[in-house]
Order: sequence, then C-alpha cells, then structure tokens
Amino acid sequence: MKIYEKAPAKINLMLDVLHKRPDGYHEVEMIMTMVDLADRLEMSALPRDTIIISSQAGYIPLDEKNLAFQAAKLIKERYNVRSGVYIHLDKKIPVAAGLAGGSSDAAATLRGLNRLWELGIPEEELKELGAELGSDVPFCVTGGTALATGRGEVLTPLVNPPQCWVVLAKPPINVSTAEVYGRLKAEQITDHPSAIRMREALERRSFTEVCQALGNVLEQVTLEFHPEVAQLKEAMLRLGADGVLMSGSGPTVFGLVSKESKVSRIYNGLRGFCKEVYAVRLLT
Repeated sequence: MKIYEKAPAKINLMLDVLHKRPDGYHEVEMIMTMVDLADRLEMSALPRDTIIISSQAGYIPLDEKNLAFQAAKLIKERYNVRSGVYIHLDKKIPVAAGLAGGSSDAAATLRGLNRLWELGIPEEELKELGAELGSDVPFCVTGGTALATGRGEVLTPLVNPPQCWVVLAKPPINVSTAEVYGRLKAEQITDHPSAIRMREALERRSFTEVCQALGNVLEQVTLEFHPEVAQLKEAMLRLGADGVLMSGSGPTVFGLVSKESKVSRIYNGLRGFCKEVYAVRLLT
C-alpha cells in the first residue's frame, strides 16, 4: 500500500513580530496562505522497524536533520508504531527560502502516516504534534489561509485571498530563519504591518487592498545583509507585479499579479536575476 501527500509552499501576506518572549521565541502575528508549488511525498510501510527517506534532490539531508524524518520518528514513538516506513520526497520547493518547504514536508508526513498506519489522529492533535517540530508546521497541516499568533502555532482560519497569479523568485543565497530572528531587534521596529487591515482586505475580497496591506518586518533584517533581495523586489515591481513582498525570513520574493498577460513578462524578466523563478496560482 502506498500513500501520496502533496506538501505545498506557503507565503506570508503579512508578518509582524511583537516582542521576544521569556521562552526565547518571538511573539508573532502572521497571515499565511498556500501556493501551487509543492513537494510530493510517497510513503509505503516497511516490515522492519526503521525510517528510510530518499529524494531526487541531492542537496537535502535524508537523516534526522530532515523534518520529514523527524515527523515520522515523532509519530512512530508517540503512538508506539512498530512497523517502519519508506518515504520518497520529490522536492520542488527551494530550501532555506522562506516558503516553509521543510515544514510542509513534515506536515505531509504526519497526515500521510496517520492514514498509512490507520492511527485515527484528529487534525487538532496532528497540529499539536506539528508544533513540536516547528512553528510553521501546524499551519501546513491544515493549509488554507490563516492568522497565526503565539510563536506561529495558534491558528485562526481566514477567508482565502482573491484568486491571482503568484511569481516567486529565489536569489542564489540561503537564509537561516534562526539567524534572521537572532539579528532582529523587536523593540526597535517602528513600522508594523497590520493584521487587521489584511484581514479586512481578505474579507472584502479586494485584490488591490490585499496588495496594499502586504508587509514583513523581517525584510529590514534580511535586506541589510542581502541587498540582492531588495534588487529583486525593485525588479518585480518595475516589471509590473501588483504587490511585492519577501516571504518569511527570505530570501524568496513573491509578486501578486492579477492579469495573466503580465505573468510571462515578469517571469522572463526575473530569469535575468536568478534561475529559480516560478509562476504559480494561489491554492484557494
């Protein structure tokens, strides 16, 4: 028996950091949604008690450093599963890109193994397991569009954004989320994006207002050390994207585009800046 799961990338329509918490995490407000760029996972049971991961991508770890491996180990140990699993990971989402590729793989592993091993774990419990693996994993378990608070694990479902094209471009650099948060001085942030404004834009199904409400306080940290991200943003706006923002801790920049006629021009124009460019739709 084989189980297949899709692990879509997420983008942050807005990301605000309120303060650093006593536990070392940052208190955040984020509005996230998913795009149709996805890894695909194939899972099959093994008779022996082991976890094996393979991938066509030669640049990702296939051991305990891999979040999908960690997810499989967690669910196995927590529910006392004695059989093993073979997971093949078809990697399409760029790594260290601010698109939650690893988190989405972990969430897909939790969903898939829940089905493969017929564990009957409710979604809320899967999200709690996901929170042990990373702040973005609970959102990736459910998908859709949501406001995430706390350290990212407290989720409130929201109205999906109006359908549009999304052009994603990742410059040839990797950015460590931990490093970006480590450099962030939350108390010095003066320009906070508004979750309320973005939420109202979504409820009104206003593409223009969604574009106007985009904001990410982590941009100022990443742009300081990686000016090519700022150049990418400028290029995307110049080429005609309606709203442009860095996703997560970066370095991927996304542009929201309402008219299909603009998409190929933006896509082709950005290929001069970086190789990893994707034109996809929102998953709404």
